[in-house]
Order: sequence, then C-alpha cells, then structure tokens
Amino acid sequence: MSTPYKVPLTPGKPQRITVSLAGTLYELTVKWCAPASCWILDIATSTGEPVVSGIPLITGVNLLAQYAYLGIGGALVAQTDSDAGAVPTFDNLGDTGNLYFVTTP
Repeated sequence: MSTPYKVPLTPGKPQRITVSLAGTLYELTVKWCAPASCWILDIATSTGEPVVSGIPLITGVNLLAQYAYLGIGGALVAQTDSDAGAVPTFDNLGDTGNLYFVTTP
C-alpha cells in the first residue's frame, strides 16, 4: 500500500506550487471559487503548460479518476482531518483541510 503524500499548501490563500507526483514535477494552482464556495485545482507541467484545469476539491473521490489517460500515476484526494466528508474551506485548506497524492501501484 502506498503512503499518501500531503501536498504542502498554505491556509487561507490562493497559491501556485511545484510538486513531484509519482516522480514527475507538476505545477499545482489552487484558487477559491466564491460562487461555488470551493477550491479549484489546475495542474500544469513544470514549465507551465496546462495539463488539466478546473477540478473542484470535493471529498470522497479520486480527483484524477476521469483523467487516468494523462498517466499522472496516482490519485489526488481532498479530505478534512476532523470529518473525512467535509469539503476543505477557504480558511482550512493547508491546515486541517488537505490534498493528498497516493501513487498507483
């Protein structure tokens, strides 16, 4: 079984970070969508070329399931520490609301 990698996010602010997912560098951008009250994720290559955009950070699913053809090599899962079904809020993403990457064996 794979160990989940906690994507290092800073609470309460939109951000862009570069992370290694299954050995490949990606640029992840998270931004708050006020009308939907949720975080939105964009994934790009390390050089900024868009890979997939507009993924809402909802809980209980592999956020990359419908994008398996991209070969990212794992699952992205959003989860809140105190309630696995609670959607990460504007204030808690990066604190008690988290984004995890789990490699596919």
